[in-house]
Amino acid sequence: MSESPPTAAPVCYRHPSRETWVRCTRCERPICPDCMREASVGHQCPECVSEGRRTQRPARTAFGGSAAGRHGYVTKALIGINVLAALIGLALYGVDTLIPRGGLFTNTTQLQAAGGVIGPSFQFPTDQGWINYTGVYDGSYYRLITAMFLHYGIIHLLFNMWALWAVGRSLEAALGPVRYLSLYLLAGIGGSVAALLADPNSLTAGASGALWGLFVAFFVILRRLGRSTSSIVGLLVINLVITFTLPGISWAGHLGGGVAGAVVAVVLAYAPRANRTLIQVVGCVVILAALVGLTLSAGSL
Repeated sequence: MSESPPTAAPVCYRHPSRETWVRCTRCERPICPDCMREASVGHQCPECVSEGRRTQRPARTAFGGSAAGRHGYVTKALIGINVLAALIGLALYGVDTLIPRGGLFTNTTQLQAAGGVIGPSFQFPTDQGWINYTGVYDGSYYRLITAMFLHYGIIHLLFNMWALWAVGRSLEAALGPVRYLSLYLLAGIGGSVAALLADPNSLTAGASGALWGLFVAFFVILRRLGRSTSSIVGLLVINLVITFTLPGISWAGHLGGGVAGAVVAVVLAYAPRANRTLIQVVGCVVILAALVGLTLSAGSL
């Protein structure tokens, strides 16, 4: 009676010198311990794991944004840019940019003169004499953006950055980084344009317009999700009182940012699922075009 020869042990498909009886649960290729990747059932080989990652759809928010917004990277970056702008102002124009000599929102320094919102060109007095600056009406359109990153001293900066940290992270998680950044910038530009239209001869700066846009957008998002809005309504009421009671605050900049933020939020939150991203992009472009049109028309009057 003859005996059958013993069956040779399989070898790892990536390491032929290693014997193994474990197989990938997806492709059934032999895999050694170094090639085993934990799976919901058994183990998979590295190639099958990579293939699964490529075919898996990335997680999205309820409004079509990337789930990466839960990390708050954009909010942190915006805070960093605001702080960096304050440090640059300190280095270029001195300690007055952080510690105002006048009122909280009335101490205009060369920092606001260089980047704040104002319509006509003007002269600003410094220790070295008068310096000429061009306004938005003469082509310095960058002021509509730079103004939202400049502040009237450290208290103004800290208050706005606290508000951005408190509200921004939740909105970024709900909308995703790109949509959230679009909301912030369009609300900030909306605040700048409103301040320009209401009082073109005054310098205006601060992130408050963008923040008002976030506050109102948060209300819209909560309503869309069917959640309680009591907390954000209280915050809006408090900021509304501050806007109209403290001297030196640009009420138009605040309300303009709020209106722009509301419109952007409606576009992002209520866009139908079919072609949602396209509708959101077109909506934001139309809003930006409207703000540009208002700026150009104001400059031609």
